[in-house]
Amino acid sequence: MDVEQTVDLARENLKAVTGNLALNTILSGILTFLVCYIAMRVVKAALTRVLSHSKKLDTPIKNLIVKAVTVLLWALTIIIVAGAFGINPTSLIALLSVAGLALSLSVQNMLTNFFSGIQLVINKPFKEGDFVELGDKMGVIKNIGFFNTVLTTPDNISISIPNGDLTAAAVKNYSGEPKRRVDLNFSASYDAPTGQVKKAILEAAGMDSRILPDPAPFVSILSYGASSITYVCRVWVKNADYWDVYFALQENVRESFKNNGVEMSYEHLNVHMIADK
Repeated sequence: MDVEQTVDLARENLKAVTGNLALNTILSGILTFLVCYIAMRVVKAALTRVLSHSKKLDTPIKNLIVKAVTVLLWALTIIIVAGAFGINPTSLIALLSVAGLALSLSVQNMLTNFFSGIQLVINKPFKEGDFVELGDKMGVIKNIGFFNTVLTTPDNISISIPNGDLTAAAVKNYSGEPKRRVDLNFSASYDAPTGQVKKAILEAAGMDSRILPDPAPFVSILSYGASSITYVCRVWVKNADYWDVYFALQENVRESFKNNGVEMSYEHLNVHMIADK
């Protein structure tokens, strides 16, 4: 169906819808609309009150239900009021269908984002307050809308991302589990005994009460470099303590190395001079 045919069909349906409206019909239609509007407000308020007491549903799902019911109530109101005006409901539905077709062709991207928003609400890959990585963006979820999701980066920049992009991107949710593992690498001199280095790192981990005892902190040799040995330290913490422990542990290890006589090595080059005989 081309544009001209669509316009002609809409014009024909509009003529069938309008017809001749008498004064008493207009008054009856207005009264019917007022009754429907009041009933719609009562139903919406009651639904909102019932959903507010539900602890199983997340806020985005509650908002989705309220908005879906509101749209349905408005559709029913239009049909009922149209009948009160003496308008043929069949012709009205046909007119709305043509208008909906024309509208859908012009807002395809918006509809894609809308249905993607519904998918996010149902699947719940993240929720408001979660720290996530979405593609090349990372931050805290501030709002999950029906068309876009707002993310606040660690340097306090708000980014609005279309929901259609989110459903196609890889999502890393760092807040999805109650515990996270902190992985840190430390370099020590080849001259430092392995047992002494591991003891110093474990002592540093023991200085922080936020580090969980189970699973226990783990320390081992990770690799051998040109000028130093790299040790890996892995500890488990509550999700909310991750960054605080991450930075505190690095400072504690430095102090523990100093107290245990472990040299924190750095890249250097040893040059041996051979005297000519």
